[in-house]
Amino acid sequence: MSHNLKIILGYITICILWGSTWIAIRIGLDTVTPLLSAGIRFLIASGLFYGLIKARGLKIQTDPVAIKLYIILGLFSFVIPFGLVYWAEQFIESALASLIFGIFPFSTILFSRFMLKDYKIGPYKAVAVIVGFAGVFLIFSENLSFDFSNDLMGSAAVVISAIMQGWIAVTMKKEGGHLNPVSLNLVPLLIAGVLMTAYGVLFEDMSKVSFSVSSASAIVYLAIFGTVFTFSIYYWLMKQIDVVLLSLSTFITPIVSVILGFLILNERLSAQALLGGGLVLSGILISNFKGLKKYILKEDK
Repeated sequence: MSHNLKIILGYITICILWGSTWIAIRIGLDTVTPLLSAGIRFLIASGLFYGLIKARGLKIQTDPVAIKLYIILGLFSFVIPFGLVYWAEQFIESALASLIFGIFPFSTILFSRFMLKDYKIGPYKAVAVIVGFAGVFLIFSENLSFDFSNDLMGSAAVVISAIMQGWIAVTMKKEGGHLNPVSLNLVPLLIAGVLMTAYGVLFEDMSKVSFSVSSASAIVYLAIFGTVFTFSIYYWLMKQIDVVLLSLSTFITPIVSVILGFLILNERLSAQALLGGGLVLSGILISNFKGLKKYILKEDK
């Protein structure tokens, strides 16, 4: 297999797998409570990452900065944002959740502006942020009411999760450049797995928990393919292709989620939600247009 073909297959794989995680979360929630489901997923994934570290003879970094970032990542990249997403998918369609989470790149742009020196928001990114948030407003306006329905609260939970992940991404770019990607995932995943599983067992209604074949399979799928497999491919691709092209996977994964939600769960989004989602995805393309144009022109020379 040629190197270019490996890159193409790797790119397609992460788009499909990350797009499928939204529906897998929804299936896992059929008979397992949200935090317990997420906690078990992360415990399995952390165990697999530990095996990977041992197999490769890698060391877990334990310098003060690394420990601080492990704790920050564990809480603010896994426990809280994933807890919000899992809770939200009890009330909103998986496809809708994936579309709303599309504001993640825009939150990254805004946090970069305030947290990174010399980072400027150019005209493309400024337009992208406006278009993206207009899309989110359009999605929200459909369910906006004074009684704060579960649909509205679920959508808001996904927005908060996306904003939090944007802050984490910029924080890691600013302070975590020295960390090994494998240990960077292992320790935070272990922290999240322990905390979320313990909280689920102690405070969620365990009478509602029943590990059916579908829910158990979904949790294992999310641990292996939605966490370990995707992150391993993603970090490999970062060294192989332009970061602009890699970032466009954020545009493709919600499309995959919408298609799978329709085919597997018979989810149907309203025209207003689809239009709002289209604006969000258009914003992602606009934000990457300048860099993508340069990359294409460079390749043509």
